[in-house]
Amino acid sequence: MKAVQINKTGGPEVLEVKDISLDKPGPDQVTIEQKAIGLNYIDTYHRSGLYPLKLPIGLGLEGAGIITDVGENVKDFKVGDKISYAGIPLGSYSSHRNYPTKNLVKVPDGIDLEIAATLMTKGLTTFYLLHKTYPIKSGETILFHAAAGGVGQIFGQWAKNLGCTVIGTVGSDEKVNIAKENGYDHVINYNKENFAKKILEITDGKGVPVVYDGVGKDTLDGSIECLAIRGMMVSFGNASGPLSDINVPKVIQPKGLYLVRPSMQQYLSTREELDEASKTMFEKISSGKVKIKIFKKYKLEEVIQAHQDLEGRKILGPAVIVPN
Repeated sequence: MKAVQINKTGGPEVLEVKDISLDKPGPDQVTIEQKAIGLNYIDTYHRSGLYPLKLPIGLGLEGAGIITDVGENVKDFKVGDKISYAGIPLGSYSSHRNYPTKNLVKVPDGIDLEIAATLMTKGLTTFYLLHKTYPIKSGETILFHAAAGGVGQIFGQWAKNLGCTVIGTVGSDEKVNIAKENGYDHVINYNKENFAKKILEITDGKGVPVVYDGVGKDTLDGSIECLAIRGMMVSFGNASGPLSDINVPKVIQPKGLYLVRPSMQQYLSTREELDEASKTMFEKISSGKVKIKIFKKYKLEEVIQAHQDLEGRKILGPAVIVPN
């Protein structure tokens, strides 16, 4: 059995593939033979130290596979079940692992485990953004940054299916068509155009009621500028760097804006919440309302290259690590 671990924080070179042996699963755990592992930008935050962790530690928040053993208290899962998960404890970058049942969901027949592995973080993030953080209404015009990315591709299709006019921003011309293929009505290259000005033109000067922003530092000012009165800034990522301090009287007060920094743990902390979200997500996939295309697959031994590609913005959609 193999797992990726880090003994110190830093660049991709700190990632090490090591041989491991597993104990029997704990009372509330299962042992998973992993078939696919989700690759997410947050993994680079854990590796670099932006989000500090106690070292040494494994990386990865998301995976899918087959249960090969169950703990003595486990009632709702059995050997042979197809499952997927996202959330702590870290350590999905591995061929096999023990994992608590708290964050597990069963994968319906007909959904590929590679798709399920990349869905758990990105799909569940899309669910809580659209249905919980700012529950959108049909007919609204909304903005999502990094529209060609893994979350962005799912978000665009999902939001369009819910009846929204969806504006997306991207960082290069090659990503414009990717975003348009995934449901975005308007796509803006923010490295070429002033996206805030363009959005105000699209909305006849009103602005948008909500901005979903996983980019961070580079897009904050423009996002605030193009929000409507009482609009909501949903900041859920830092791809360009963490947000600087917010001057509330200057930035928030003039339009009575809301600023929220959500995470999955705040919306999917109970079995009921997780079941509701995963049921909705899998229905979107099974019905074809949201289509997932894996952009690239890596072997576990190629994890350094995978992180280099992540940080180099070379991954234009969902990507997975296939351990075996």
